[in-house]
Amino acid sequence: MLAVDIPHELWRALSFAFGMTWEVLWALILGFSLSGVVQAVVSKREMRRLMPDDSPHTLAVATGLGAASSSCSYASVALARSLFRKGADFTASMAFQIASTNLVIELGIVMAVLLGWRFVAGEFVGGPVMIVLVALLFRRFLKRRLVDEARAEAEQGRLGSMEGHAEMDMSVGGDGRWFRRLRTPAGFTATADYFVMDWAAVARDVFGGLLIAGALAAWVPNSFWQSLFLESHPTLAKFWGPLIGPAVAMLSFVCSIGNVPLAAVLWNGGISFGGVLAFIFADLLILPILDIYRRYYGRRMAGFILVTFYAAMVCAGLIVEFLFQGLGLTPTERNAKVVTARVAWNYSTYLNIVFLTLAAVLVWRYFRRGGGWTMLRMMNEPVGEHDHGGHEPTHASP
Repeated sequence: MLAVDIPHELWRALSFAFGMTWEVLWALILGFSLSGVVQAVVSKREMRRLMPDDSPHTLAVATGLGAASSSCSYASVALARSLFRKGADFTASMAFQIASTNLVIELGIVMAVLLGWRFVAGEFVGGPVMIVLVALLFRRFLKRRLVDEARAEAEQGRLGSMEGHAEMDMSVGGDGRWFRRLRTPAGFTATADYFVMDWAAVARDVFGGLLIAGALAAWVPNSFWQSLFLESHPTLAKFWGPLIGPAVAMLSFVCSIGNVPLAAVLWNGGISFGGVLAFIFADLLILPILDIYRRYYGRRMAGFILVTFYAAMVCAGLIVEFLFQGLGLTPTERNAKVVTARVAWNYSTYLNIVFLTLAAVLVWRYFRRGGGWTMLRMMNEPVGEHDHGGHEPTHASP
């Protein structure tokens, strides 16, 4: 056996992880800042009223509301269950859940930095395609009896993850245009609250994904990925990539934005364009979240979600693959930013300084006027439900 220099190999993995972190840090802060602004003016109180059925109009509304919510997969799953329990249609709740992890601002920004704009376009085309496919599969195969069983299971109130975060509603109400409300002290505080709490919700996945991506980049040779993804058979690889991509994602245990660095490694390794998209869609099928579906809705519905979501992800990846190929938009260069640690005075460093300053201001505002450590502890705990079904933390006066 060949001797392995363990410290050197660990340093290589950490170097890749740090290099990718430095490249995307400003993008993450920008994305979560914009997401905080959107969430500060979009109330969760009326969501269930806007999702009464599975009509095209309702699904479009659910998709828009999901895109305006937090990108934390665990929180979106918990909120979808909460909406379903309070009367929202099950299909609309699932559309909301898919959009909240695949059509959010921060995901697009990080994908643009690591993978390029064509992947962002593919994601924002494929996400709605997946929602339509899920809705069609549900309409064809989902029986009322299974929905009733799932509702009875959901009423049991078994806990998942990020239960408190899913229920919290810190949006700014009142009359006037949304940008005027944001310019108020309460709007500033609400934006800071969402920024800090969304970071707390996804930190384990973002940095876990970066560490795993660093390890894969350092330790797994491209020849392995090229063999796994059938790169030597280009036509077959276009079909195989979307089939294998979700399976790889399920075993990674990383969801939300954290799987974008992994997608970058897989793209450089030879997975197809559609395979990358199917891999990113599958953040809602990782094994811990499948177990949460089981606790929320029962084994039968969890199995139904697994099969239908997987089928929709594969088909959405294939549709976007061939649509973009027909339009001449499929990327050909495998140059995703998977880089080792290197800090230089370039645009990434300047942007990181600017946005780290913005992050510091928002964190200061959160602890100065927001909920502090108490609210962070409540994120993973069940909260008492008010008449409107949400939780509203009490802020200090502006």
